Amino acid sequence: MSAPFLLERQDAVAIISINDAPYNRMTLDFIDQLEALVAEIDTDDGIRAVVLTGEGLENFSVGMNLKQLPEGIQRKGGPEALFDQRLRVIAAIENMGKPWVVTLFGYCLGGGLELPLGCHFRLAADEGARIGLPEMDLGSVPAWGGSARLSKCVGRNHALDMILRGRKISGPEALHIGLVHEVWPLAELKDRAVSLAHELAAQPALAVRGMLEVIVGSEDRTLDELLQAERAAVMRTMGTPDQQEGMMAFLEKRPPIFNKQ
Repeated sequence: MSAPFLLERQDAVAIISINDAPYNRMTLDFIDQLEALVAEIDTDDGIRAVVLTGEGLENFSVGMNLKQLPEGIQRKGGPEALFDQRLRVIAAIENMGKPWVVTLFGYCLGGGLELPLGCHFRLAADEGARIGLPEMDLGSVPAWGGSARLSKCVGRNHALDMILRGRKISGPEALHIGLVHEVWPLAELKDRAVSLAHELAAQPALAVRGMLEVIVGSEDRTLDELLQAERAAVMRTMGTPDQQEGMMAFLEKRPPIFNKQ
């Protein structure tokens, strides 16, 4: 049996690839091991950005392996525990102080969209992507936070349109409604995701963490709460080596080199 995902390390960037081509289903073992890996990444100061992708060029992920649903319920002790784990993993990614970049290509359905909704940067293929939450077709509803995060991401109207109609949208349409940040040709998509992750990893880590803490979930907080969070982030960066390097680079008219310590 192959490993549920492949892990590659490029300097300060970790690249996670779902290893079940061509469908890249999110198996029980994948979720278990991803949860452990997310915790490791969170505490590894050497990793400052993450890329999440799928093996091959056919599909990012068709979501949960539905054939494993009965086994998963039994293994976890009930359906709520099964879904709670997935919610926990996605929340851990979303609230991590390190940016995650995800690639959307081919089928990105159910959990194959819900997991990316917890990531900070979403890039899609300009052709061939079919992105959606089609649980209505199964007589059910999204169970991994999809309806909540999709609504916050693209707004009520687009979320209703996609979920109640079971619509699968393209990469360009996802860009149009604000679901993804960029679209790229499929042949360039993964390289662009890795390049973006390296760009983010080169930013001052403490400042990045501070801005993620302010911006992620900002729609649920008042302006005063956000201003307090921003001030806390400012104070944490004051006098740090990266802050001093940024100021010196500005005065010397050169690009800064952060994270040297």
